[in-house]
Amino acid sequence: MQVVPLVTHSEEKEFIEFSTRLYRDNPTWIRPMDADIRAVFDPEKNKAFSHGACSRWLLKDKGRTLGRIAAFITYPSDSDAGAGPSGGIGFFDCIHSQDAANALFNAARDWLQEQGATYMDGPVNFGRRDKWWGLLTKGFEVEPNYQCNYNFPYYAELFENYGFQTYFQQYTFLRNVLDPVSKRLAYKADLVAADPDYTFEHLKLSEFEKYASHIIEVYNKAWVKHDGVNSLSMEQGRAIMNQLKPILDEKVIWIAYHKGKPAAIFICIPEVNQLLKHVNGKLDLLGKLKFFWHKKTGHNKKLLGMVFGVVPEHQGKGVDGAIIKVMSDVLRKNKDYEFMEMNGIGDFNPKMILVMRQVGGAICKVHSTYRYLFDRTIPFERMKSIR
Repeated sequence: MQVVPLVTHSEEKEFIEFSTRLYRDNPTWIRPMDADIRAVFDPEKNKAFSHGACSRWLLKDKGRTLGRIAAFITYPSDSDAGAGPSGGIGFFDCIHSQDAANALFNAARDWLQEQGATYMDGPVNFGRRDKWWGLLTKGFEVEPNYQCNYNFPYYAELFENYGFQTYFQQYTFLRNVLDPVSKRLAYKADLVAADPDYTFEHLKLSEFEKYASHIIEVYNKAWVKHDGVNSLSMEQGRAIMNQLKPILDEKVIWIAYHKGKPAAIFICIPEVNQLLKHVNGKLDLLGKLKFFWHKKTGHNKKLLGMVFGVVPEHQGKGVDGAIIKVMSDVLRKNKDYEFMEMNGIGDFNPKMILVMRQVGGAICKVHSTYRYLFDRTIPFERMKSIR
């Protein structure tokens, strides 16, 4: 076996094509968009290159590809004085062989040590945590959501046998949107509804810029305290919202206001992988025709909960339950969707887990983020909970 760094165009193509052969007999796997993966490794499209670097390898044996891996190094900003560089691996795919996996992990480890990292987390993304993050360790029978990792069950064995340990887990909750919310959540919602200072509005595309700025404002106040979550500038936030604009549904993006000021957000989108699974990773002319035909004919019955957040001064007042109930009432009335999945609820966030359980959701997937300390004598610690 030989670990080969990517150099040529054909090797970059093989980096993408290998997974399509590995999973071709798996009916649950949905091929990621080729362009989305290429964008991660394109310095012109991925801003992570401004403060980091990456490298990629293929594992070959007699001309046959056995696996792939990417390694990422992210250097601390000036405001993170004293912090060392963060090492990570991602886009790992491999045959069921510990020797093959070890060869890939070793290549990534050696490169990351040369770059100054003291650990490697994986599988992670080179960039934001809202995509390509974590190893699927539960829910192999459930189709993956857009830009979410899917893998075989034996991958956990490959990671853990090498010496990786679970740093944190992220849960995906599944809920039948036609079911009523719990009595406890409804009670909290009624208390807020009785307060005239609180109002609720869903996104209106005719006033897109206004609502986009309100969403970004709440996001920054509610999420920047979380480890690994960076604030969004208005420019960055608007760019993300504009990317989503073609698939947005006004009815499933809600903002709560207190005396006219944004207090909470609940953002859902139609789960786009339910449409992209028909295009085989390519949005060429044929792919676009298939995508819009399935979108037009209403084949997508699944929602994806993207962001849920309450600004600190309104937490614990029932606003979370109220905004969920408002959206739930609309969904039950219109019956456009049947299910909703909410990604990325960390085991380090007990308050959000409690909210999801009150909503009536059940865990349908678990993605585990592993950490491997290069100094094996250092005691391992899991990610600390948010209090």
